[in-house]
Amino acid sequence: MAWTEHDIPNQQGKTILVTGANSGLGFHTSRALAAAGARVLMACRSADKAQAARAQILQHVPQADLQILSLDLASLASVKACTQLVLDSTDQLDTLINNAGIMAVPYAQTEDGFEMQIGTNHFGHFALTLGLLPLLNKAPAARVVSVSSMAHNWTPGLDFDDLDWTRRKYRRWQAYGDSKIANLYFSFELGRRLAGSTVTVAAAHPGYSDTHLQYVAAERKNSTLERAVMWLGNTLFAQPADRGALPSMYAATAADVISGDYIGPDGFQQTRGYPRKVGSNRRSRNRDIAARLWEVSEQRTGLGL
Repeated sequence: MAWTEHDIPNQQGKTILVTGANSGLGFHTSRALAAAGARVLMACRSADKAQAARAQILQHVPQADLQILSLDLASLASVKACTQLVLDSTDQLDTLINNAGIMAVPYAQTEDGFEMQIGTNHFGHFALTLGLLPLLNKAPAARVVSVSSMAHNWTPGLDFDDLDWTRRKYRRWQAYGDSKIANLYFSFELGRRLAGSTVTVAAAHPGYSDTHLQYVAAERKNSTLERAVMWLGNTLFAQPADRGALPSMYAATAADVISGDYIGPDGFQQTRGYPRKVGSNRRSRNRDIAARLWEVSEQRTGLGL
């Protein structure tokens, strides 16, 4: 039987933090979890967009308990400030959904010197998660959900000698694939390192979903052609964003989820459909690479377990 947001268990009394909550998957995830009774912390880079999203959710869910947090995942200083605010104002965190991301943008570096995509999609979320672990450990049954992508298949593997693409010719789609397989390495490794704790760690992907993510690169390049191509693809082939958010909701709330699970759509080639447990490629399950990325992430963020 198809699982939908109406199957989300009662979330009353739970606090859930969603990154990138102002649009796309994060917006619908926040809306649905708030409707199920959760207090939702909407961690967003743009305060104006976050306020607009909050107002829109309240139109549909008047009783929603929503708090906006400022978070720029491309800045470790911003991550630290957001983390500290949550630590100071929240007794426990029941669920962390690492949803925010950018895709196939032109080459740039974060203020900490990371290539922009892996810096935002992986290193920022790594730092946020480890910073919030004290609150997650206080919850009786916490969850961490990292949103990956079918794009984890688009990379031949991480180049640990050049994670920031300063030596190679930049390939933005491969760099995106790097960041998405990094999300899986992080999720699987975190689950192993927290084995025996009260924290369940899972990953999810939305298939091919119609979100603003596809347009970010076109906006940064000021490319009308690329925007038109993305619009055509989304219009013809993508499923709605609220459907694409279902795997994240499932990973965050379904009773049968265990650490190491990967949730995606059940339809053709995992591009669309309702959530179920799916597989990821063999490379993403390599424990040695995951452990190495963990060590590098600790070194580059200054955080560890």
